[in-house]
Parts: sequence; C-alpha cells; structure tokens
Amino acid sequence: MSTEQTQEPAATPARPAPEAAAPPRSLAEALRARDDESLAALLRARPDLLSPVPGDLTQLATRAGTRASVVRALERLDRFALQTAEALAVAPDPATYERLLSLLTGDRTEAAPEATAAHDRTLGTADPAVATIEHALPRALATLREQALVWGPDDRLRLVRTARELLTPSPQHPSPTGLGPTVAETTAGMSPGRIQEIVAAAGLPTTHDAVSAVAALTELFTDRSRMSALLDDAPAESVAVLSRLVWGPPYGQVTADPAPHLRWLLDRGLLLPTAPGTVVLPREAALHLRGGRAHRQPEPVPPALEPAAEHRPQVVDATAAGQAYTALATVDELLKDWDEGGPAVLRAGGLSVRDLKRTAVALDVSEPLAAFWVELAYAAGLLASDGEADERYAATPAYDEWLELPVAERWAQLASAWLTATRTAGLVGARDAKDRTLSALGPGLDRSAAPEVRHRVLALLATLPEGSAPTTESLLARLRWERPLRTSAVQPSPSAAQDDLRTRLARWTLQEAELLGVTGRGALSSPGRALLGAAPAPAAGPATTRGTAGAQPPAPGLPTSAGTWRDEQAAGTAVQGVGAPAPGDGVTTPGDTEARPSEGGTQSARAGRAATTAGTEADTTAEPEAATMPNAADRPGAADKPGTADKPGAADRPSTAEPEAATMPNAADRPGAGAGAKLPARKAITADETATGAPPTGAQPTGGGTAPPGPGVRRGPAEAPAGAPATGPAAAATVAPATPPTRAEAAVNAARAARLLAPLLPEPLDHVLLQADLTAVAPGPLQRPLADMLDVLADVESKGGATVYRFTPGSVRRALDAGRSASDLHAFLAAHSRTPVPQPLAYLIDDVARKHGHLRIGAASAYVRCDDDAVLNEILADKRSAALRLRRLAPTVLAAQADPVALLDGLRGMGFAPAAEGPEGDVLITRAHAHRTPPRTAPEPVPEGPPVPDTTLLGAAVRAIRAGDRASTAPRRASPEHTGELPRTTPAETLATMQAAVLTGQAVWIGYVNAEGAASQRVIAPVRVEGGFVTAYDHTADEVRTYPLHRITGVAELVEGQI
Repeated sequence: MSTEQTQEPAATPARPAPEAAAPPRSLAEALRARDDESLAALLRARPDLLSPVPGDLTQLATRAGTRASVVRALERLDRFALQTAEALAVAPDPATYERLLSLLTGDRTEAAPEATAAHDRTLGTADPAVATIEHALPRALATLREQALVWGPDDRLRLVRTARELLTPSPQHPSPTGLGPTVAETTAGMSPGRIQEIVAAAGLPTTHDAVSAVAALTELFTDRSRMSALLDDAPAESVAVLSRLVWGPPYGQVTADPAPHLRWLLDRGLLLPTAPGTVVLPREAALHLRGGRAHRQPEPVPPALEPAAEHRPQVVDATAAGQAYTALATVDELLKDWDEGGPAVLRAGGLSVRDLKRTAVALDVSEPLAAFWVELAYAAGLLASDGEADERYAATPAYDEWLELPVAERWAQLASAWLTATRTAGLVGARDAKDRTLSALGPGLDRSAAPEVRHRVLALLATLPEGSAPTTESLLARLRWERPLRTSAVQPSPSAAQDDLRTRLARWTLQEAELLGVTGRGALSSPGRALLGAAPAPAAGPATTRGTAGAQPPAPGLPTSAGTWRDEQAAGTAVQGVGAPAPGDGVTTPGDTEARPSEGGTQSARAGRAATTAGTEADTTAEPEAATMPNAADRPGAADKPGTADKPGAADRPSTAEPEAATMPNAADRPGAGAGAKLPARKAITADETATGAPPTGAQPTGGGTAPPGPGVRRGPAEAPAGAPATGPAAAATVAPATPPTRAEAAVNAARAARLLAPLLPEPLDHVLLQADLTAVAPGPLQRPLADMLDVLADVESKGGATVYRFTPGSVRRALDAGRSASDLHAFLAAHSRTPVPQPLAYLIDDVARKHGHLRIGAASAYVRCDDDAVLNEILADKRSAALRLRRLAPTVLAAQADPVALLDGLRGMGFAPAAEGPEGDVLITRAHAHRTPPRTAPEPVPEGPPVPDTTLLGAAVRAIRAGDRASTAPRRASPEHTGELPRTTPAETLATMQAAVLTGQAVWIGYVNAEGAASQRVIAPVRVEGGFVTAYDHTADEVRTYPLHRITGVAELVEGQI
C-alpha cells in the first residue's frame, strides 16, 4: 500500500511549465507589464508624473527618468530604501538579487579564522542582523520598483539611469557609501605603460592591451584569496593608510615624491591617481577590505521611539484641555487688544519688532510666543490687514463668527488651521537669503514642508500607547531615518541653531502642539488623536513602547593577516583615529579636516544618544510640574478641576528669545515611538511594512509592484527571522493616515476632535467673588456677557487659574461712559457675585457716578459747561489746562481751542469726570468702535510640489495612459507611399475612410489639430459621420467624442484585432 502511495504521484503526468516571459528591455516595457493598481501606486507615490497626464507609457517612463523627478523621488525614500539604491549604484549593471544582498550584508562565502569575536563581520544568516536585512530587503526593493526607480527581474535588477548617475560615486559627488570609482573608471586616462607596470607589481602577467590589463587587476581585487595574500605582504604603514580610506572619503593627497609605504600602494594599484597630487582607493579594493559591505551600518528597520515618560491618559487629556482653553483665551485677548485697530503694516509687509514687543507685553508672553499666536490667528483667518491707505492689522469679520461658536469648535478651528498652515512662526527673527530679518505676518515665512512634518510628528506620537511621551532625540532620529536626504546627517546640536529645516520644524511642532493642547505633557491627547484622524492608540506593552531596532552589522576595522577587516571601533572610536599613520607619512585625507560621510555620523549619533531619561516622573498626582508645562498655570477654570488649584500665575512664565528651550522646557525630553511603531497608512498596515516605510505593495520585490512577479522575481521570506519586525494579521493596526487629510476629511476630524474636547473643558461660570479690597475673583472661565461687562467695569490685575479684576475710578467711569448708570452697576454686581457687594465698592461707584457728567463738553469747536462756576475756576487755575487754551464765555461756560475728544481726554487726565453732550444737551454715550477688515479668506498653504491625486483622478489617468499606449503601440497598415508614418489624406479620402469604418466597425488612426493648433494622433472607432463631423469612440481619451472632418489631417486603417 505504501509503495503504491509513493509511486502514484509519479504516474500523474506533470503539467507543462508556462513559457517564461521575456524580461523587459526598458523601463517602458516594465511599466507596460504592470497592472492598473500598480500604475496607480506609482502615480500616487510620484504625483509630479501627472503634470500633465502622460500620453502613453513611453512618455511616463521618460518623465520618470528625468533628473528633477528622480531627485524628488529619492528625497522621499527612507534610509534603508536609499541604502538599497546606493548599493545598486555601486553594483554592476544589471545586478542580481544575491549580489545586492551581499553588498548590504557583506561577503559571507568564506569564514575567516578571526570571525569568532562578537564584533567581527557577520557570517551566515544565523546572525540576527543579517536575517533582519534579508527580511527587509524585499520590501525596500518593492518600494524602489513601485516608484519606478528600479526595474527588471531579480536576476537583472537595473537602477534607472538618472538615479545611478546621482548615486554613483564620483570626485564631484562622493557617495554616502564612502566608496570611490572603479578600477576601470580611474584608469581610463592612464597610459597603457603605467597600467602594465601596476599589473606586473601586483604579481599578474602582463597583457597585450590596457583593457585586458584593467580587467586582470579588477579580477585580482575581487578575488578574496588572492587579495588576502597580497595584503599579507603589505607594510604596516600601508595598512594604516588603507584603514583611513576604507570607509571614506576614499581620496587622499600625496606629494610628488611619496613615502615608501605609499609607493607600495601606488605600484600595486591599491591607490590610483585621479589628479596631480590626488589618489583614490579603488572601489573593488575597498569592498574587499570592508568584507563586501557597501555601507558601514545598514539600517533595515527604523529606530525605536524611546518613551521618556508614561502618564495616565486622563492626566494627558486634562493638561491638554487646560492648554486648549489658554490658547483660546490668548487669541481672544490678542484680537480684543487690536479691536480698535492694530499695529501698522510695514512697507515690506509684516509686524515691526516694536509692535511685536508691545504685543508680547500685552499677552504677558515671550516674543517668540507672541509671534506664534499672531501667526496662528492669521492662519485661521481671524486676522488680516485692512487694506486702507494707512494700512493696519485688525480682526476680520470671521472673528465675530468665530466668537459665536462653542468653545470646543473654536479650538478645533484653530488647531486645524495650525496643522495645515505652511507659515512657520519659528522663523520670525531669522535672516533670509538676502540677509533681511523675517518679521511676523511678513513675507518669507512659508515653508511647504511644515504641514507634512507636523502631520508626521503627530502620527509618530499616535503610534505610542495613550499617555506615553517619547524623547525628542528618538523622534528626531526616526524622522531622519524616514527622510535621510531631507535632514542633516549629523546629530542635532542642543541649541538647535544649526539644525536643518526639517529638524527645526519637528522641534517647533512639539512645542506648538503643547501650547495648543494637541498634546499634553508630551503625549498625544484624545482630541489631538482625533484631529489627526488616527485610530485609538495601541495597547501598552514592550513591543509597542520600545519596539526593536534590529541588530546592526558591526563596522569592520583593520586588516588581519587573512586580508579581512576587523572592527576596532566597538567603543565608538573615530575611524581616522585608529591605526592612523604618524604625522608626516605623506598622505592627507579629507577626513583629517572634515566630517566623515553620513554613515559615520549616523553611527556616532546613535552611539551618542543617551538612554531614555532615567528620572521619568511618576504620575502620582494629576498636577503637571510648572517646569514641565509652563503656561499650564494660565488655564481658565483650573480651580474647578481636580488637582489644578496650584497653577503658577502668568508672571511665572519664562520669557526668552528661544522658543525651543525657554518657552517649552520639556521640549527637549519629548518622546517618540518604538521601532515597532508603524508608519501610518490610510488602510491597515502591518509592522513588517513599516520597516522601510514602504507602502503596502505586497512586501516582495516584484517587477510590477502589485503585478504578479516575472521569472526570477523573488518573493519575500515566508517568516520573519529573529530580530525582524513582526508580521501577520496580529501585527496589523490602523494608526494614522499616511498623508495629510483632504479638506473634507479634515472637517470630519475637526468635528470629532471638538466632540472629544467639549467634556474636558470647564463650564463657563456666571458669577465672581467680590472682595473688600476692590477686587473680584473669577474662579474659572466666565460666560461671555459677564466677561465682556467685567472687561469694561474693571481692569484685569492678574491671570492664572483664577482671574483677578480690580475696580478703579477710571474703570467705573469707563462703564458710565458706555451708558451704564450707577443703579445698573449695583444691580449687575449683586446679580453676579456669590458674596455681598462690599461697601467700598458701592461707595466707589456712587462717588464716580455723582461726579460723572458734572462737566459737559460739546462742539463749538469745543466748550465746557458746568452749573458750578467754582469747578470752572479750578480748571482755569490748573496749569495743565494751558494746552487746551480755555477762556470763559459765561459764568458756567468755557470755550476751548481743541476738539471735544482732546478736551475730554485732557480734563480726565486732570482728574475730572466730564461727559460729552449732543446738540440737544443730552449725554452722548461713547462706545469703542470695533474696527474690522473687509471680508478676508485665510491664507492658502503653499503646496510642496503637486498634490497627491485622489482615487478618481488616478483611475482616470491610468485609463487615459493605457488608451494612449494602446494607440501608440497598435500595428497600423502601412501606406505604400508613407511607410511607417501617418499619411496625409484629402478631405474626400478622409470622408470615404470614415464612412467605411462606420460600416465595418473598424478602428482607424487619425491625425487631428484642435482649435488651438495643437496636433495629436488618436485611435478612434467611428460611430456616425454626418454634417461634416464624425462621432467616434476615442480609445486614447476613453470616451465618445465628435471631431470636425476638416481638422483631421490624415487617416489610416489599423490591423484588425489590435484595439
């Protein structure tokens, strides 16, 4: 029975293997083999290819290979995808998948005797670092293929020509790998005799021509055993020189009479001249010394986001809600201060330094914070210039509409405007390219990358469990991994003064999010998560909080007797400091005076990063520390919330010119998310898709993205090795959208955020506490009518958890001037005070009211009338009245040579309480006139390149490209007179061909000139011909169109069955 069972499969006839498809010969052919979903993924990843829509796939391939488009695509690659492209650039063209893998993991074909130490180069896939690279490489290659930067099957991988030119090492553009040019490239201009001398010195037989000699030298450098034998005989000083050049820069300077150890290297081709006095280590020799590795430290997985503190979610939300209310109060106070007309607009645009200082004093904040609040109000459309001849800033009509919204919706409007704004308040005070100071509200503050960086920073915060706050350095390291070409290769400085723009934008995002209440104590709040459009946070645990960065292959160091390179930098020693030749050895490398390539910097940055802050505060109370959260003290209603009664007042706010350190002390400790944190996507993604930031395209390097793989195309490994990110459905989690949301999505997110914030905000109060020292204490935020009345009746003395108002004669007179009577003020205070009205306050109101209006001022040019002539005598006797130039017209009337407003102000300054009267003698009620600009729209963000197309546009574009490609590649019946090109036909011939096509149902190829004179070629299927027009289905446009016959320049029949 068992024999029959084992033999039965052999009796079944084997299915014939499908005929292998020929590999693509060009990028256009590779694109043609893709399905529509894969083409849509390409256009989504590189939206610049759609401006305008390509006519066919050949045009798409040509456009995808242009320098500007390739540079833009490379800038959006993560570090490992970029390292994969860099490795392909130094590999032979085409390269195999195995060759690419060996460049990333090192040569593992032979085990050197010294490879037993823990720090030696990896040998075999048992090493977790190698396994992690093997697991991540298919995803990185899939990303490059999806973006049309790499094409071809696994046995013939090709980097697009422009990308190879950009990434291949050259003297003008050194490669980040630290490798130099090949032997063939370096010896291109060398004399044949010199080449033969080098070949002979290296122990090779001489050849008859230079080409074969170069090939023999290249073969020597790529042969491990022969190269090891050559290095065994190298002097120690020569080995030291190689140790300085092996990881780059590979160039050095030599004198006309080099030292013996340099002569040994020059004679054997281990150093080749590139210019007088300049030598280079050939790429093949450097790869041997590196153990076959193109990069010192491949980074297949993103750095972990290291938690700095863990807080209870309730504490985070309460802190964020307090900050949100403070933000609303600050913006409201700013616009109220400018209610009667704000500061003047500078001639070049913007706010003057003096006016910014005044605004900072009025808001009781530092100047950088004042610039942020001003820019925020401008971005939200609440503030603009009035456009008058004497142009000034003022609130817009949208401000009045904003005031009518519920508190939570007002915050959502501000936060949404901040999230999408390209104006960057952190740049205020800096210098532009023309060395001009950038001013608040002025030109030059737009940075198109700001919305994307803000969105990405918040998305990374969303990957952490609720209440978890990452360290700033780990978050910045993650951002540098995701966009290495857009960030600096070195560790940011503590002062952040020399950081690149993307790093500074990330720092400002953390500070501004805390000020707005999007985050609380460095962790993303629930309203902030909703504003981002993120799903609930992942459950807390080691896998999500810390993740795994994956083991990294150690860096090789000095050569051993076997010719391999050992690592001597395990303790973080600089490359040039190890085994370096003594001064005066005759060789100088750029590394002596300049920083090493980015990879060395990356290694140093990682080694230099301290571990997570040891002193993580425990959430024993719900009260944030003052040093951790400045301005938290200013939250209205803090006294009504548990654990928020001891907030410091506004006077405790730090005020410096550095918003990074001074205004947000905990900004430096802001946290990030673990390596297990997922790159967000609009649909659920798995952790293995986040290792390289690649879109979910199947996690295998297929030739067409989502298209079935061609012959020799490798699929991803079946299971993740140790140290690799987890995969599978269990790892899937929706985190946050991968790209900023559309306007419709943003509106939905803002409404959801407002709903979550509303229960967290304190309820406005309808009462105050009157005290005997002529003050009133508002224990929380007040209802708007009550707050507006108190703003008129009293002066704000201090802000904080409770606002303190002080009643003065001047403030009471201000209320009387606004039309209130003494009885109105008594009734108002009695109705809104939880304590009895103190007698001193009642006496103050009655006393000011008794004197108010005793003097009457009208327009003559101006006069003063009073029934008590003694008061007028007192005015005339006062020296301060001289400027008013008063004279008595009657015992009870004085005339003035000043306008009524100046006369009112002058007498009030002398301590009197005059009132203005009209022509009929009645008192005029004076109220401040709210100055408003004409209707203004909020400033539009400056886009960073073409916008990402939506699904509808992508579908239409793919259909149009497919139709155009079918039209351009369809075989056509050749005309005997015009073989290979579209013939010109007479109108009669055109009409006859169209009528015949209608009868037979055939498609035809036409040349057409539109009304603008633009010529094009199309494939159409005529349906009807009448009245000088042909109605046909246009295969190129994929729709039915009507064409005038007189605009058709030529027509030809197509081969049947091709359309």
